Amino acid sequence: MKFRIDLTVDSKKEWVDAVLNDFNAFLQDHADCERKASGMALSLVAKYPNRTEIIPELIDTSVEELEHFRDVYAIMQRRGLQLNHEIPKDLYIQQLLKICRDGREERFMDRLLLASLVETRGAERFRLVYEALEDEELKQFYHRLWASEARHGEVFVRMALNYFEEDDVYNRLEEMKEKEGVILNNLEIRPALH
Repeated sequence: MKFRIDLTVDSKKEWVDAVLNDFNAFLQDHADCERKASGMALSLVAKYPNRTEIIPELIDTSVEELEHFRDVYAIMQRRGLQLNHEIPKDLYIQQLLKICRDGREERFMDRLLLASLVETRGAERFRLVYEALEDEELKQFYHRLWASEARHGEVFVRMALNYFEEDDVYNRLEEMKEKEGVILNNLEIRPALH
């Protein structure tokens, strides 16, 4: 059984160029994304407290994302950067949420698979940043994050398989991957994770 997602679309080189040209803005957005990722994992605990098989892993994921936030914030402090006062809306996430179905069970599956897609996209983009950076400390940091995000992408697929038939999970994942690729290709390129 395969847990790793093969994305349908690669991020563009122009995105990497935008990040490198305004790395401070990327760091601020990255910090925002880590805060939201931590909160998202805890929101799944709050919305689905009866899904006891996955609650410990959701808590661990939330803590790990919060640690990533702490680490990004430490880099920001060294650069004299502040956090955004308000976290801007993420059009990528907003559009992905629109493809989630409405029924309680369907939405639960879709939220887990959406989390998997977002983490997998984050891993792909952290790898691209890692490969493009020259600063050794930042390279090591983004290499570590790349591995962590890739693991999180697999975690959410495994969680879905606790509750849903394998064929249903992978068929829905294929549909969502296709839509994610379209969403990504239509996003404005900017120095942000999404």
